Amino acid sequence: MGWSAIGHTRPVTDFGEWVRLDPHSGPLFDQLRLQIIDAIRDGRLPAGTRLPTVRDLAGTLGMAANTVARAYRELETAGVLETRGRSGTFVAAADPAAAAMVDAANAFADTARALGVLKADALRYLDAAFE
Repeated sequence: MGWSAIGHTRPVTDFGEWVRLDPHSGPLFDQLRLQIIDAIRDGRLPAGTRLPTVRDLAGTLGMAANTVARAYRELETAGVLETRGRSGTFVAAADPAAAAMVDAANAFADTARALGVLKADALRYLDAAFE
């Protein structure tokens, strides 16, 4: 069974076809979380898409329900997903990183300005943080 976007009856996605988990590549909840984010960014999970229940997705992927619940919970905390009571869990944002990155960039720029750090110097700090 596929999961449909609000107002649509056709299946939008089948997680079992594109989610790939490797028990040797880090925590499974984090792999699932990142793959959901990637699917949102590339359009496989557009904003408003209803996601499978925790239990259904865990069964489809052959993983513990607590693992799926943790991935959903972290995505909800980040504002990527939203739970609408008994209606289910939905994709809340088209670009999960946009709002968080704007907030972080503004905070970084405000801190740099408050310390008298020039833009070029601030960018060097940022480049170093990525290395």
